[in-house]
Amino acid sequence: MAWGRLLICASAGAAIALLPPPGDLDPRGWGVFAVFVGVVLAFLLRPIDMAPAVLIGLLVIAVSGLVEVGPLIASGFGDKTVWLVVAAFLIADAVEHTGLGRRIALLILRALGRSLIGTGYAIAAAELVLAPFIPSNTARGGGVLSPVVNGLAKALGAVPGEPRGPGAYLSQVGSHSNLVTSAMFLTAMAGNALVLPGARDHLGVDFGYWRWIQGACVPGLASLSVVPLLLWALERPPPVDISSLRERVAAELSAMGRWTRNELVLGWLLLGLLLLWTTGRLLERALGIKLDTTATALIGVALIVVLNVRSWPSVASTWRAWDALLWLGGYVALAEALKSTRFTDWFASEVRTGLAGWSGLECALILALIYFASMVFFSQLTVHAAALSGAFLAVAASTGAPPLLAVGLIAYFTTLCGAMTPWSSGPVIIYFGLDYVPVGRWIRNGCLVALCHLGVWLTVGMAWWRWLGWWAPPTP
Repeated sequence: MAWGRLLICASAGAAIALLPPPGDLDPRGWGVFAVFVGVVLAFLLRPIDMAPAVLIGLLVIAVSGLVEVGPLIASGFGDKTVWLVVAAFLIADAVEHTGLGRRIALLILRALGRSLIGTGYAIAAAELVLAPFIPSNTARGGGVLSPVVNGLAKALGAVPGEPRGPGAYLSQVGSHSNLVTSAMFLTAMAGNALVLPGARDHLGVDFGYWRWIQGACVPGLASLSVVPLLLWALERPPPVDISSLRERVAAELSAMGRWTRNELVLGWLLLGLLLLWTTGRLLERALGIKLDTTATALIGVALIVVLNVRSWPSVASTWRAWDALLWLGGYVALAEALKSTRFTDWFASEVRTGLAGWSGLECALILALIYFASMVFFSQLTVHAAALSGAFLAVAASTGAPPLLAVGLIAYFTTLCGAMTPWSSGPVIIYFGLDYVPVGRWIRNGCLVALCHLGVWLTVGMAWWRWLGWWAPPTP
């Protein structure tokens, strides 16, 4: 534990709490805000892990009597989206430990990797297939795909530090594809769920699993199809002999051997989960069986154990799932405390005065662009979303922004904004750490990719969302 940094976080929170609350703000709301600032600073400075930082914040609120703690805990740790993320982590553990994720990635590479740019598209396709099932973008990009990408780069003769080599191209494709697929699925990155409490509480929007995919599928596929081509144009890698790459993929598949019983069972199970997620509403209408996405995911966890794909002790040892339960559930509880003490209402009314004269649609776009650009001041996507998403959605609600459009912009930009720097998330750091691209070039290319994302999502995306009816103003 870094005691010095922990003292900075505690001191900042205490200093805010000792100041008089501004205007007509409820003193309890000011106190909860002080705790929230201390927790977010702990996310940034990392004196301790995120889960204990959130728990300390909740304990301070409980001991000080700012909010009744029982309903607060129930609202956070009983939230169904929190449990969807927990279930997704438990399923992802099975995908990783059975080797199914790695086999799928290698099969896609064998099918599409007939040229260097084809290999880039194969990496993007592997990300797209794995993203719905592996909610840790670090586990997916850093644990499953980056070792494969690095091995392929070395098979093509890539050397760390070599300018414009195959390693530079493939590592950047892997990194940026990971960010795009993380934006396309609610369960593709744990931090995505941080947007949902603000969407529900401030705008009355249930931005669940299928609505998330519905809004992201068209602009997401457009961005994903552009990334390998754009990076090819930026890097201009020299011609390479692709036969060595294909030989390596074949060798790795051969080393994995035949499909195992657990891989086959898990593969069919994942297809079944996708079918249930797709037909959930039809089952409810036809048979009266109500299966929301969380219930379906928990059925998947139960079947993994019942069908002996993974033993329960092995499943229960997935620490990332329980870590996510604590920090994500605790964060949802903190957000509820800010709402119940009317701090978010006060904050939104204060900011709204600065946006006077702009239409609701214009306010949604302005807030989304500020939110996107502000990522340069943060070290992690999750911290950025925790600190700003709820506040920005509260402001959007106060300006009369179209609810679904405002939520969609903040939700999808939560991960897309990570393209700009080499330290925005775990997989980006891992790919950058392969040392194929110098920091200046990574930032230059990343900013150009970020501009490309903005261009795609604010043109193709806006047109798609208008067709979906997301431009509709809030109901009176």
